[in-house]
Amino acid sequence: MKAWAVEELQYVDLGDVRRNKRLMRIVSDLAAQPNASVPQASGDLAATQAAYKLWKSPYIKPEAIASAHQRRTLERIKQESIVIAIQDTTELNFTHHPAKRGMGYLDNYKTRGLKIHSVFCSTSNGIPLGVLDQQVWARDIAQLGKKHQRHKKPISEKESQRWLTAMDVTQSLIPPAITVVTVADREADIYELFMLPRRPNSEFLIRAMHNRTVKPTDEDQQLERLEQAIGQVQPCGQLTLELRRNPERPARLATLTLRTTTLELQPPATHPERESLQPIRLQVILAEEANPPPGAKPIRWLLLTTLEVTRFEDVVQCLRWYSYRWLIERYHYVLKSGCRIEQLQLETAERIHRALATYTIVAWRLLWITYLARYQPDTPADTVLETHEWQALYCTIHQTPNPPDVAPNLRACVGWIAQLGGFLARKGDGEPGVKTLWRGLRRLHDIAQTWLLVSPKTTHCVKSHYVKKDVTNA
Repeated sequence: MKAWAVEELQYVDLGDVRRNKRLMRIVSDLAAQPNASVPQASGDLAATQAAYKLWKSPYIKPEAIASAHQRRTLERIKQESIVIAIQDTTELNFTHHPAKRGMGYLDNYKTRGLKIHSVFCSTSNGIPLGVLDQQVWARDIAQLGKKHQRHKKPISEKESQRWLTAMDVTQSLIPPAITVVTVADREADIYELFMLPRRPNSEFLIRAMHNRTVKPTDEDQQLERLEQAIGQVQPCGQLTLELRRNPERPARLATLTLRTTTLELQPPATHPERESLQPIRLQVILAEEANPPPGAKPIRWLLLTTLEVTRFEDVVQCLRWYSYRWLIERYHYVLKSGCRIEQLQLETAERIHRALATYTIVAWRLLWITYLARYQPDTPADTVLETHEWQALYCTIHQTPNPPDVAPNLRACVGWIAQLGGFLARKGDGEPGVKTLWRGLRRLHDIAQTWLLVSPKTTHCVKSHYVKKDVTNA
């Protein structure tokens, strides 16, 4: 098994040393070939059966697998001064496997599967640190069609409680000395979340969905709506952003006009405890594109935050941090399209939950490698790859039998791995994405195994990037 897997799972306790080692081997195998099926990644029948046996075992709780990664995530977090905690919800759709037990209905009432709400953490520069918390549940089919009754229930009895629960976990686990910024999309625009008591250095940055009633704090004015209030504020500047390509649009540049002000959000008129609630003072940021290209949907972000915003640079920083929400979208993409977790032939929700806890480590590592190469390109490759892996990679790309004495930098190696996965590396192609990376890792696995056969004296070693990091420079 790989040294990094042993280190990442050093705190795992599945009740038996043999189970612990088995999990390390499974994670190591799956990470080496993220897009492969379990039998392909395992390599032989015995290893395949061991993986399915672990996910089947009633003696192993999914939380026991997740807690090991959580502890390592916290160790990485503690080396940072500012951490971005991104919350989001997704679903695993198993409608095509109707025999699975324990499934609930999804957003489409004809579909069946599981809901997942995660807290995905990154550094203030966008390097993934790990999954800090994950809630998995199946909706009760008996509640299907009762949506109109939910507004009468307290939030503790609604699915919306997941946002508050996740923030409570985030605040309780991350030390108060570390600033944590909870980032979420419009679904988290919940008044109860804004009301939640926050420990020192706990902030949030949430995209607004509701056109709430607000009152300016520095003027004697009447109540008005959020959209009207922020629209009357004079722009504080403009910012040009490079928008990456996604399924809905091509890559392009967008010039955003920025506005910001302080407003008091008024309690919702329909809230059952409205009379006892106090207004909440927040900073509001509006970034909108006035002149998008013909046919393009204009970019518009309306953000609510507790962060101090007094300068143009503060606005830009908030927008940059909000843009990291893309990381959790990538995490979901890797789980589903890369690791193909929705294709697993597992019979019950509990077994899928164990597999999800396992694949979470695989998905995080793939994203960590991708973004570490972008933002810390000079990191030595042996921080991430074992010696025989980067040597085999170098010699394959350069068509030489002689690797260098010193490991290349990580950015170069990630580019080479992506080339194995189909990345053309042309001028203007930008940085490789996770899709070409997971394809390339599968080829690298085969190449590296062959290299071991012809170079049996290769030293196996992978350094720990986080253990050796200077905390003062975090």
